[in-house]
Amino acid sequence: MSTIRQLQVTIDCAEPARLADFWCEVLGYVVPPVPRGFTTWEDYHRSLPPEEQVVYFACSDPSGAGPRLLFQRVPEGKVVKNRLHLDVRAGLGLVGEERLATLEAECARLVALGAVHLRTMRADGENESCIVMRDIEGNEFCLD
Repeated sequence: MSTIRQLQVTIDCAEPARLADFWCEVLGYVVPPVPRGFTTWEDYHRSLPPEEQVVYFACSDPSGAGPRLLFQRVPEGKVVKNRLHLDVRAGLGLVGEERLATLEAECARLVALGAVHLRTMRADGENESCIVMRDIEGNEFCLD
């Protein structure tokens, strides 16, 4: 029996390149090299027929440790709450006020990128603090 060693997370969206750029900023990920003969991805996308322009766009962890993210254009908009969301582990190993301060600082950075702060869930004796947010297309994620 084979053991799967890699995971790709695919996210449906309206603007794949824009959402990939956002998540690259959030996670420190990178986009793949621009195809030969083009200066930018935008130049490459403009060279394609309209029906093929930015159907999907990927980004990856430069260290290779994190999963590749693939953003694919779909015709319908987001209608309901995500059934799956990403947890951005900004406070890993931290507790109490130090954790909350770290999460709040990261929240402010992401809001400046276009994310939306939905609510802060403070530590309750059983769970540590986390912050619920939305990305630039309305997909929920948590700063954890």
